[in-house]
Amino acid sequence: MVIDIPANFIEQVKNIDWSGVREAVKDYGPVLTVLRDTWDRETLAQIADGHLFVRDATLNEAIAKNIGTEGTVRGIELHSHADGRLDLICTTSKKYKKIELSGTIEEFVHDGDKSYAVYRVRKKNIPDHGFVSWVFSRVSLSLAERMMGRFDVSDTLPVEIRGNKVYVDFHEVLAASKLGQTTFQGHKLTDMIEIEGASVQEGGIMFDTKLNVPDDVKNALRAIVRERGSAAAGDGAEEGGEH
Repeated sequence: MVIDIPANFIEQVKNIDWSGVREAVKDYGPVLTVLRDTWDRETLAQIADGHLFVRDATLNEAIAKNIGTEGTVRGIELHSHADGRLDLICTTSKKYKKIELSGTIEEFVHDGDKSYAVYRVRKKNIPDHGFVSWVFSRVSLSLAERMMGRFDVSDTLPVEIRGNKVYVDFHEVLAASKLGQTTFQGHKLTDMIEIEGASVQEGGIMFDTKLNVPDDVKNALRAIVRERGSAAAGDGAEEGGEH
């Protein structure tokens, strides 16, 4: 069940000084560290508003940290364009070291235990390999994979190719991340965000998001906000009394 969050509560959350809260509420230390590192105030506000823009540099950094070293695909670099195209440059352990793909995101979903993306390849190329490049550009990606060998990324990031569509299941990678391993009031932080879609824009990807915040988490956050507000008011009174 998705819970509507009042606008004034969102504004309160946006103004939270997370470093001050961490000092005031010791028991929430690990959670607040993850929130501080992952959801800064601007990011949380964007998620609450239903849209989160993530730049290519951020996505590429995350991919570099999570991609496997044993798979045939050793590196992936994203380049997003204003016309909705997403280019992928894949570095592989195969004879043809670099593969260039250009396409569109058809699905991007994160909802509880479902975390996956579907990417449709529109153009593909193997640079500087003449006839092989020509053949590769004209057959489906799944046929190219059968000819050249499997394009696997890692054991924790399953990739399946059907025709010219690439299906990526990132649930396990997300579950193993700091965000996925952190709970608040007994709830996983990853369960509090849903992603319903994604659109490619110049320089990054815009995700359609929804906050799914349980009542006990809302109440705990309200209590933190009230505590910080009271503490700030008390500090102001003390400063005023010194003059």
